[in-house]
Amino acid sequence: MRLDHVQVAAPPGCEAAARAFYGGLLGLPEVAKPEPMRASGGAWFALGAQQLHVGVEASFAPAAKAHPGLSVSEAELDAIAARLEAAGAPVTWDDRLPGVRRFYTADPFGNRLELLAGSAGAAPGEHAERPQR
Repeated sequence: MRLDHVQVAAPPGCEAAARAFYGGLLGLPEVAKPEPMRASGGAWFALGAQQLHVGVEASFAPAAKAHPGLSVSEAELDAIAARLEAAGAPVTWDDRLPGVRRFYTADPFGNRLELLAGSAGAAPGEHAERPQR
């Protein structure tokens, strides 16, 4: 079994802001949604071999605790944090996980995201041991 995709919810009309944040600030390439699914709105992005889907939910409420953790290199972590801060997005560093540099941010809809580099945030193919939590 493997993870295919993760989905975050967003309100109707979210597409432009989703593309600006996930595509522009985080640098994720957009993936074309299959034609039969386009009418439901939202946007899909490539995340390595997996995908991140932004799905429209009419009665949307942001996920303040549940969140995807996106693993990047050390250099990417700093660059992304700088881009987010320059755009006015929150960047809250958290040093509680030994051997891992990480921060939390929120997408334009208030959904929590974690970006991390280090032991738990090994790049694909590095197969690092995940520390016990």
